[in-house]
Amino acid sequence: MFPQLSHAKFSLPLAFLLVISVNELHAASAHTVKIAADVGGTLHIEPNDNPQAGSPAQAWFALTRKGGKAIALKECNCQLAVYAEPHTAKEPPLLEPPLKPVSAERYQATPGAEITFPKPGVYLLRLSGKPTAGASFKPFELKFDVTVASSSANVSQSIKNVNNDLVEAQSQSLPLWAIAAAIFATLGIVLAVVQKRRGR
Repeated sequence: MFPQLSHAKFSLPLAFLLVISVNELHAASAHTVKIAADVGGTLHIEPNDNPQAGSPAQAWFALTRKGGKAIALKECNCQLAVYAEPHTAKEPPLLEPPLKPVSAERYQATPGAEITFPKPGVYLLRLSGKPTAGASFKPFELKFDVTVASSSANVSQSIKNVNNDLVEAQSQSLPLWAIAAAIFATLGIVLAVVQKRRGR
């Protein structure tokens, strides 16, 4: 009876801390610049660099060559592969979304893709590319770790389940007045027995 109540009380704060830690972990990894050969890249994921499982997210890569000149998708024969972590070297990608030109911030027609991550967890996005005719940069491979959170619907359902468990556990425990009544009744019986023995 009491272990259930204790478990229910700590489940809600535990669920909250888990959601916060996943978001903090993701925020710390957002907008990391990766460099390979003479190409640098930064991953951006809309909305708010906070992808949620089961919902489409727009990912785009701000690519620049040495010197700061942006690389457009038409200048790069780029491929994107998505792996669920952990994965082995020979494991095929979980997803290979097609790249499309995206215009965002100061980047025009930069490589981008719509990705729907199947479940919460950590994923590796590997963007590899070679220059097309007329472009001047070395072939590259950039790897980005992405933490995907539960969808808001899943988090709401988890919190609802925890609240239901708490209500159920509280309804199964004895009310405080019943415990107090039992204590007073026991004390009354003990006092009566003690007085009876003293009276002899």
